[in-house]
Amino acid sequence: MATGAASGDGTTNGAYRLIVAVGDPSYSTQLVRTAVDIARAQGGEVMVITVVHKPHDSPFSVFSDEAIRTEFAGDRREILENALAVADDTVPVDGRVVVGTDVARAIRSAVAELGADALLVGWHGRPRRGGIVLGSTIDDLLRRIDCDVLVERIGPTADGVERVLLPVAGGPHLSLAASVAEAIAGANDATVVVLSVVAPSADEAERETARGHIEEATDLLSVPIETELLEASGVEDAVVEAAAECDLVVFGATRRGVVRRRLVGSVPQAVGRRSNRTVIVARRRLDRSLFGRLAGRLWDR
Repeated sequence: MATGAASGDGTTNGAYRLIVAVGDPSYSTQLVRTAVDIARAQGGEVMVITVVHKPHDSPFSVFSDEAIRTEFAGDRREILENALAVADDTVPVDGRVVVGTDVARAIRSAVAELGADALLVGWHGRPRRGGIVLGSTIDDLLRRIDCDVLVERIGPTADGVERVLLPVAGGPHLSLAASVAEAIAGANDATVVVLSVVAPSADEAERETARGHIEEATDLLSVPIETELLEASGVEDAVVEAAAECDLVVFGATRRGVVRRRLVGSVPQAVGRRSNRTVIVARRRLDRSLFGRLAGRLWDR
């Protein structure tokens, strides 16, 4: 296990690389399990990082990063070692301790230096205040990072995964969400349940659009599939109810503010608060100029 600072060594033979940022020992091992499933499906590798926070005004600021890693990062190394212990030999997995004055900036730097294709982080699922959507560090990463982002709210440990719920409403992030759902389902011999919701008052055009979203998702999947087109007055209630029959929920982030309130903001958080299921929100890396225009509308309002 490497525990030095992140170095710009890129991926092994150009392989897909997924970075997992761990900090809370209560869910770091599950994050690594998820990462291994995804990387295996991509024929890739996993790099687990943990950040030692060194505030500018901290007494630790007088020490070099290497001294902090060597002398003061015992708890971080323990978290890293415990997380790495759940990996298997089907996927290359390594780990590093990274030191930074800002956690989000340290993660962004590691992603850039290691040439990551995707980043997986954990989310507590608690309600946020003051315009913060998923947490200040995660919000910062979603605004600024230049790779795919997966945010996982950990549910209780289960014996296995039999059904993965994939709520769909179109958008550029659907393919990433579908690939995550497929990877986890494939690793567990599970079924993906593709769900779309329409209002009772929806006309035929709206229903056809919802059916199109389901068809778009099923075309991306090569594992056992079930499809559901639910009629409900509340999207949140419908997804929470459907989640109760599944073991895991995977959402794709969406393009528009109004839809974001349904599937990126309110629905994942509602499922996290009201259900004990694991929830993963997937956001595909966008062109930076496009994402710059979207960032203020989606995350800063």
